[in-house]
Amino acid sequence: MAKGTIFLIGAGPGDPALITIKGVEAIKAADCVIYDFLASSRLLDYASTKAERIYVGKKGATNVITQKEITALMIRKAKSGKTVARLKGGDPFIFGRGAEEAEAIVDAGLCFEVIPGVTSAIAAPAFAGIPLTHREFSSAVTFITGQEDPIKERTNIAWDRLSTGRGTLVFLMGWKNLPLIQKKLLANGWDPATPVALVRWGTMTRQQSATGTLGDVVQLSKDAGMLPPMVIVVGEVVTLRTKLDWFESRPLFAKRVLVTRTAEQAGSFTAVLENRGAEPVNFPTIKTVAPPSWKEFDRSVKRLSTYDWAIFTSANGVKYFIERLHKLGLDIRELKGVKLCAIGPQTAAAVKALGIGVDLVPKKFIAEGVLEAFGKRGIKGKKFLLPRALKAREILPIEISRLGGKIDVVPVYKTIRPRSGAKEVRERFLAGEIDAVTFTSSSTVTNFAAMFKKGEAAELVKDSLIACIGPVTAATAKELGFTVGVMAKEYTIPGLTTAMEKYYKK
Repeated sequence: MAKGTIFLIGAGPGDPALITIKGVEAIKAADCVIYDFLASSRLLDYASTKAERIYVGKKGATNVITQKEITALMIRKAKSGKTVARLKGGDPFIFGRGAEEAEAIVDAGLCFEVIPGVTSAIAAPAFAGIPLTHREFSSAVTFITGQEDPIKERTNIAWDRLSTGRGTLVFLMGWKNLPLIQKKLLANGWDPATPVALVRWGTMTRQQSATGTLGDVVQLSKDAGMLPPMVIVVGEVVTLRTKLDWFESRPLFAKRVLVTRTAEQAGSFTAVLENRGAEPVNFPTIKTVAPPSWKEFDRSVKRLSTYDWAIFTSANGVKYFIERLHKLGLDIRELKGVKLCAIGPQTAAAVKALGIGVDLVPKKFIAEGVLEAFGKRGIKGKKFLLPRALKAREILPIEISRLGGKIDVVPVYKTIRPRSGAKEVRERFLAGEIDAVTFTSSSTVTNFAAMFKKGEAAELVKDSLIACIGPVTAATAKELGFTVGVMAKEYTIPGLTTAMEKYYKK
């Protein structure tokens, strides 16, 4: 049997976007992924669905399994012919056990590759607005472990040789030994007034930073409630944080925002939230599936050329519409001569992604906006196709018919309520860990409420900001007893995000 290769991959400092391209490719190719506590679980999304995933803990001195067991596990998997991705927080060769693992792999007669990662020693200070070097303040950097091998009889740290001049010191894993670090530096000539920064969970939306001096750093850590994982920065460069703090100053920084969109659509929203500093909590309250029957749609397709307009009221409608066309052996050419209306910019983008243009996007991104736009054009005698959800508001077909138009409503998908996630989300609400709840449609609201006991949802969200994408969604939330704190002026995801930013700015 051919032996597998082991990839020692630096998973980066926490933010999953900071892994290297080569690291991602190695995860994709792996048959087995063995990952640490500090390696973002979101990196597992890159792994094959067939890949084995094994969590090995490694949180400071507390491990799920021992280092010896981890090494044996890697070797056993590789000897069985599997390609192994060993995900290690930060960089595998900086204050980790990567070198020891590599030695054991060589001793076992196996092949390995090292894929460097972004170390928190550099990334955490950078995300706290602290450059480790600066032409005015520091031309040298020293990286020091704050936690040496406990069985060693002598330290490898030459405390008396650490520069007391214009250099920068960075300690990793130093929370537990912070009093000792302070004592050693002061005893070896460091000025008590030297600026110091503590950065916890660097690069993450839960990042926490505190600054003070070497003389008060132990009390600073206690007052700030610091805990591992934490990076300690010592040196004059810390003073630049006041001016260069770019990460924690973002408008939604550290806000934990519940996203109730479908799992397929959540990604674009969570990306926007993360870019603004928030920590998205995905809790899909709706799932889209094909309708019970395609008979109405299939009949309408045979007479597509007879329609003047097709109205799309969601990106989901576009998706299921085109998928059914393809299943019937047809494509977008069937829409030749039919004008297209999209209820908003996101729906329009879904249409344009098919390679066809959109003839009408109303100023107001709701059904009433569509009716207002068509009212100005005159629709008497015009024929409309409305591919939509199985259950939806009836205002469009009713009003278009009243205005003299002819409309065929064809269901192209239906929404159902997921059956998982409520228990975990309830616990986060009860722990005060959800700052805001976002609703992007009436169905996200009604399904959210239905996933808990009767009346429980309103009680759970009472201390959280309720943010709704538009007036229809807001009305549904109010009917269910929710206090709506924010409603987007522009009924889009960017509009909703902007509304939340303005709320928190006040």
